[in-house]
Amino acid sequence: MEDFYSMEDFYKVDKIDAHIHLNSAKTELFEIALENKFKLIAIKTDVPFFPSLSKQQEFIDLAYRQYKEGVYFLTTFSLENWGSENWLGQTLENLKVDFANGALGVKVWKNIGMTLKNSDNQFVMIDDYHFNPVVKYIIQQNKVILGHLGEPKNCWLPLQNMTVKNDQEYFKEHPEFHMYLHPEYPSYDAQIEARDNLLQKNPKLQFIGAHLGSLEWSIDELSKHLENYPNMAVDVADRICHFQYQSKRNRDLVRDFFIKYQDRIIYATDFIVDSSIDTNVKDMWKQTWINDWKYFATNEFMTDEKVDGIFQGLQLPKNIINKLYFNNAIKWYKIEI
Repeated sequence: MEDFYSMEDFYKVDKIDAHIHLNSAKTELFEIALENKFKLIAIKTDVPFFPSLSKQQEFIDLAYRQYKEGVYFLTTFSLENWGSENWLGQTLENLKVDFANGALGVKVWKNIGMTLKNSDNQFVMIDDYHFNPVVKYIIQQNKVILGHLGEPKNCWLPLQNMTVKNDQEYFKEHPEFHMYLHPEYPSYDAQIEARDNLLQKNPKLQFIGAHLGSLEWSIDELSKHLENYPNMAVDVADRICHFQYQSKRNRDLVRDFFIKYQDRIIYATDFIVDSSIDTNVKDMWKQTWINDWKYFATNEFMTDEKVDGIFQGLQLPKNIINKLYFNNAIKWYKIEI
């Protein structure tokens, strides 16, 4: 007989939120995390509207000093001066320092594939040969790459045709990344193909596809990729609503996916800690964690502001919840507890 958690168990079970961003010295998220038995993995990311990478590291170092047992981090590398004689050497040196200081792995972002161009004014994809020595070094150091490559498939649709509301809101606010408006940019399929080429060339690379690996739109398609690339896992950061959207149509398909790939799915939210934190934001963080637990751990019918209509929770068994919320992050990021 399968054993399941209740809503009350949310407050008792050790958990990891494996994808948050520290863009401020504010510590409210860590306080809320401790109260609710969460550890956090902070992800440095080379986003134009984020603080500099050095400033992000300052915030991570501050959090580590205050909450040593509750915070880990991933580093990244800058694309400034990419293609110059000094870029590779400086990048490898920076990674060496960050690994020595405890970085679990390396985040690569969608600026590779959607922003960076070479001297011929062509978009640079993640399978470009210039990245080969960096990937080789990451593999040699037994570290993982967390890849946000491409975007949700909704990104290539008009706003009114997108399947979930948070995609509509994000791409309305960031038209520079709304590919429907930029047909001259690489296609969705080109983004996925470049990522797949990276995995094919590097079977020893431990790779985590951030945001369901930009395959959020189809359980079947995501399953195919996990079958093809045994060195790939995914985090669910800011994409749980896509599971919920598909749950409305076929709950069993979604639930069976979690059961089959229970060792390769990592819980995460993509929370951003910045100067705008107020009571409403803190309440939103906690409520998001609680709602996600309700969806994964119970069979209750529920709603979410990101998804139209009612859907039912998956009620995953305890052992799968433990993997989703804790054990898989420990395994894939090689965290020493």
